[in-house]
Amino acid sequence: MSTTLAYPTDLTDDQWTLIRPYVCRRSPARVGHPVTVSRRRLVNAILYILRTGCQWRMLPHDFPPWGTVASQFWRWRKAGVWEKIEAALHARVREQEGRRSRPSAGIVDSQSVKSSEGGSERGFDAGKKITGRKRHLVVDTLGLLIAVVVHAANIQDYDGAKEVLQKAKARFPRLKLIWADSAYARNDLPNWLLAACNLVLEVVRRAADAVGFVVMHRRWVVERSFGWLVRNRRLSRDYERSPRVSETWIHIAMVKIMLRRLRPS
Repeated sequence: MSTTLAYPTDLTDDQWTLIRPYVCRRSPARVGHPVTVSRRRLVNAILYILRTGCQWRMLPHDFPPWGTVASQFWRWRKAGVWEKIEAALHARVREQEGRRSRPSAGIVDSQSVKSSEGGSERGFDAGKKITGRKRHLVVDTLGLLIAVVVHAANIQDYDGAKEVLQKAKARFPRLKLIWADSAYARNDLPNWLLAACNLVLEVVRRAADAVGFVVMHRRWVVERSFGWLVRNRRLSRDYERSPRVSETWIHIAMVKIMLRRLRPS
């Protein structure tokens, strides 16, 4: 029997089946109070916060207590649970689309967003006139996340790209080609990437005779991914005190996107 969804963000039965093995694991040697809160309801509460952007304390009362949800969020984040779910779903989505499970090419770009007061790693992006943080993403040709790093907005793209591209290469050694805009061609970044990561950086340039808005070949894919992220109000700006928590919310958003793309088997 299918479960009635209380909110549009709730997981369907098929979606819950896909992620249940990762969030319901329990060590056989673990002792203590038995689990009394549904893991599915905890995940639904986290997805509700992601989509609506509400504070932990403002969770509707039909979810588990906000303190319980927040504590479990931190435990799953520390254990890398969301990254494990994302990795499993990423392979399934690519295979469903007729691609190899591990990508060989990607697109890199950054997005500067305003941040709330307080927290670490904040800066002023002089180009975008934004005080906050910068999200550096590497996505595959389907727009699915390969790697993410969140850092201060005052760090230049060609410097911030080093960390996220190293992370991408470590996750997918098969990765060979990266498309990017002209900002990444500065400071000898292409030569550094080739020597340090064995990655070829190909710059996608705007046509000289282009007028107004033009969809850029390859680059539009990562721009679409940024658009997917900011549909979630928790990601419309950076509300987190730690950039590592910001990265976790991006992983969760990508998990939700891939769950919706997967067709029931």
